[in-house]
Amino acid sequence: MLNWRRPFGDRRRIAAPETKDSRAGALIALTGDGRARWTPRDYASLAVEGFTKNPVAYRCVRMIAEAAAATPLRVFSDGVRRDHHPAALLLGRPNPEQSGVEWLEGVYGALQTAGNAYVEAAGDGAPEELWSLRPDRMKVVPGRSGWPEAYEYSLHGRSVKLARATDGWMPVLHLKLFHPVDDHYGFSPLEAALFAIDVHNASGRWNKALLDNSARPSGALVFGGREGERLTDAQFALLKAQIEDMHSGSTNAGRPLVLEGGLDWKPLSWTPADMDFIAGKHAAAREIALAFGVPPQLLGIPGDATYANYREANTAFWRATIAPLVRKTAAALTSWLGGRFHDVKIEPDLDAVPALQPEREALWARLEAATFLTDEERRRMAGLEN
Repeated sequence: MLNWRRPFGDRRRIAAPETKDSRAGALIALTGDGRARWTPRDYASLAVEGFTKNPVAYRCVRMIAEAAAATPLRVFSDGVRRDHHPAALLLGRPNPEQSGVEWLEGVYGALQTAGNAYVEAAGDGAPEELWSLRPDRMKVVPGRSGWPEAYEYSLHGRSVKLARATDGWMPVLHLKLFHPVDDHYGFSPLEAALFAIDVHNASGRWNKALLDNSARPSGALVFGGREGERLTDAQFALLKAQIEDMHSGSTNAGRPLVLEGGLDWKPLSWTPADMDFIAGKHAAAREIALAFGVPPQLLGIPGDATYANYREANTAFWRATIAPLVRKTAAALTSWLGGRFHDVKIEPDLDAVPALQPEREALWARLEAATFLTDEERRRMAGLEN
């Protein structure tokens, strides 16, 4: 039987037991060229127009996913940090094909592009593997109470149902961003920035068309001969051929158009200066960055400087965007894996983030100067009570 995760084999490893395999994995094998649709909205269009065609949105998703995945997750049991706890080892190597950072990057990337991220736990009893599933292939199956009783993973007309275990534990973790009008699915930043993405993409297409056809802006050649007089068919064909041969394409950009015989050029569209083309594109880029919570300075977008320098912008990015995201993910993992690993708490190690070190050092300095505090109180206020 073909192992879809190791199609070329691996003599150094023993095949994983059948009970530990991802049940959605069988649907992924030997596929991937299909056009997936996501209910209740078209995830494919958002991903194509936003992530694959827009450099600003692409960079925002990459920056958030990579920064959040680089933030270490620590496991505590009985109030003590346990680096060799089974849950810690699972997060460090969630499955045979991915490292913990690579797996988390996929989870955070899905959350930013779709507003939803799904993690499947494989194995009997305590999870032995964690897999990130594509959000456009997942469907929530609500129960009588309205809350999800199962998740259905579909592909090419085939589906597998991931339902609750007999003890009530759900083998799928559903991470989602807040959606004000949807009970089961999250709201993607790409959708919030969709209008700005369309403007930015249209600006790029307009600029490309201008380069490809720069000597033929929208306008009209007006023949100013005597009343009733018009160009002959031969003259018209010759004029058309001259324009296409000598004034079309990027190699002919800027070449002057010499008119004679009563011809006059009448532009019929706004020029880039009239449209304030560059400023409009930069404004759209700033709106995209705003939707994702990325300071425009970090993306190299010119405009009003909100922060005094790059370091302050980077600190604000980590403090306002990355830290809440990793805390939310750690809390969700704690609640979910706590159903199998008892008395486990997962927390992000923000002290290991270089961008936040200046704030940490300032906190330590204030605590050191507070002579009325005991050492135990200082440790607790610094988050070092364990």
